Amino acid sequence: MPIKKAAKKYMRVTTRKTAKNAKVKGSFRSAIKKTTEAVTKGDTVQAQEWLKRASKALDKAAEKKVIHKNAAARKKSRLNAKVKAIAKK
Repeated sequence: MPIKKAAKKYMRVTTRKTAKNAKVKGSFRSAIKKTTEAVTKGDTVQAQEWLKRASKALDKAAEKKVIHKNAAARKKSRLNAKVKAIAKK
């Protein structure tokens, strides 16, 4: 446990930020998961809908600096490739 007042405050701040970041991460992770599930089922319409939501969530996470912008772009690109692959079939 911290002894100094500033260290105690920093612990409180860290706890708040961690909870906020976890919520943002959870939103894009669940959207990615739903997109992937739709792709495995072969449901093109559902996959495209979830792709939009996942892209939006990833952009927001990158904007809030929860993940790096290149990581968000990479995840979006890979998801988009999966959705396009089932759309062609």
